[in-house]
Formats: sequence, structure tokens, C-alpha cells
Amino acid sequence: MTATTTAPVATTPVPATRPPSARLRAWATRAPLLPALIFMIVVTQLPFVATLVISFFDWNALYPDARHFTGLDNYQEVLTDADLRHSVWTTVLLTVAVVLAGLVLGLVLALLLDRRFRGRGVVRTLLIAPFLVVPVAAALLWKHVLYNPEYGLFNGLLHYVGGPQPDWISTTPLLAVEASLVWQWTPFMMLILLAGLQSRDHEQIEAARVDGASDWQIFVHLTLPHLRRYLELGALLGSIYIVQNFDAVFTITSGGLGTANLPYTVYQSFYQAHENGLASAAGVLVVIGSIVIATFALRVVSSLFREEVSRA
Repeated sequence: MTATTTAPVATTPVPATRPPSARLRAWATRAPLLPALIFMIVVTQLPFVATLVISFFDWNALYPDARHFTGLDNYQEVLTDADLRHSVWTTVLLTVAVVLAGLVLGLVLALLLDRRFRGRGVVRTLLIAPFLVVPVAAALLWKHVLYNPEYGLFNGLLHYVGGPQPDWISTTPLLAVEASLVWQWTPFMMLILLAGLQSRDHEQIEAARVDGASDWQIFVHLTLPHLRRYLELGALLGSIYIVQNFDAVFTITSGGLGTANLPYTVYQSFYQAHENGLASAAGVLVVIGSIVIATFALRVVSSLFREEVSRA
């Protein structure tokens, strides 16, 4: 009796296909997002593409027939022109000063608000109020109510104690702009750092107190390392906004006395000199710098989310 064996027949796997109903459901869930996506592309991306194209042209609005393609000449002029380089340096100096001062003051206020005391909710609301003021209104408030040499609050207090009566904007123009921005953006830093303080492990802090650690040791060895990500986030987000600031410079000093930052220089090049190509090149550089900073900010936010998920 002979045994017969049959070799297994090789079968080709059939790729799984999604039924039409699943495809329809997927499109039905995405369809409500399409109008918002199209609107975002039309409002943000198309103008940026147009700006990028114009930045490669020598284009003066007063002489539209004389425009011609110049390649990277506008970008070279932005990076080599003395006035433009000074505006870039002013932007960096303004951003660093406002962000650092806002972080330090925001940390102090966050530490105070992290304590329990009567009326803490009211105090927190009052401290957040400067961040809710319209930027132009805040700049006008500082220019006329505080800085005015004749009827401003600062000179009124100095007159009361017999002090000098300086013209704050003329004598310290950049510091005047920085002070108004610090006043407006410190509550933003405070909110971020207060969220970080309230996410601390209180059991770890109590264990440190039991072991005899002082408040300063707890702050240096436990609180500050925990707040590192929140400090980075506040610095990055604050830098994105301050780099693009235009209202305070335009309202308080009108870009004079060495306070013209890069956004104000773009405004001057476009609306006053009518140099569309040069202004577009400077604007593209501002956008690129903001994107670089935003990339780091998104990484910090993602790491914060991962830390919160790991704790949960």
C-alpha cells in the first residue's frame, strides 16, 4: 500500500480592502474639517507664498513697471544693511530683556499665588488683567498715563517727593518700550509657571520637609528642576510673540530713538518707502525665525504631555 503525500498549495495573501462603507465613514468624519483647512490655507499659506515670491523681486510700488527679478539680493541687503542689522539687534535685545524679566517676575508672582490666603482668587484675576488689555491700549496707557512728563503718574510721584521730572521716552526709549511689554507679558509667564507649581508632587515635598530640608533647599533642588520645562515653554512662547511685536514700538516711540525692531522696519519699508520686495524679504526672515522658535516650543509641549501621561 503506497502512501501519497500532497504538497501544500501556496496561496497568495489577498490584501485586505476597506469596505466602501468604512471609507464613507472616514470621509464623513473628515469632511467637517475641510472648510476650516481650506480657510486656513487661503488666509495664511497663500499670502506667505505671495510674500515669498515678491521677496525675489526689486519691486517699488511707486515704479511698478520697473520691477524685475533679483534673486537673493533683497535678503542680502536685509542682512548687510546697517539700519536693518540694527533693527535685528534691537529685536533680539528687546526680546531677551522682556522674556527674562517676565520669567523672573512671573516666577515670583506664581510662588506667591501658589500659597493659600484670603482673596487669592481676586488677586489672581487682578494680576492676569494686564495680559487681557488690547496691546495698543496698553501702550497708550503707558505713554500718556505713566510716561507723560507733564501729567504722568511717574513724574507726579517724583514731584510729590521732590525728585526730578525726566522725559521717560526721550531719555530711556528702549527701556520704556520694554517696561510696557514686561507689564503686559508677565501675567502670561505667571500662568504657565503657576500651572507647573500646581503639578508638583506634594508628597515628595512633604517628605523633604520631614527630612529637614529648608524652603530654599526645596525650591532649588525640587521646584526649579520641576519647573525647567515650564520655564522653557514660557521663554519660547514669549519669544514668538515679542519677536513679532509692533504695537508698543509704533505707539510709544514710533520707531525713533533707536527702538525700531524688525517688524517696525518691515512696516517702514512697505508703507513708507514702498519697497515691497525688501519688506517681503525682511518679513520672510521674521516668519522663519518664528517657525524655528515655534518648533522648539512644540517639542517642549510634547515632552510636557508625555510626562503627564507617564505620571497618570
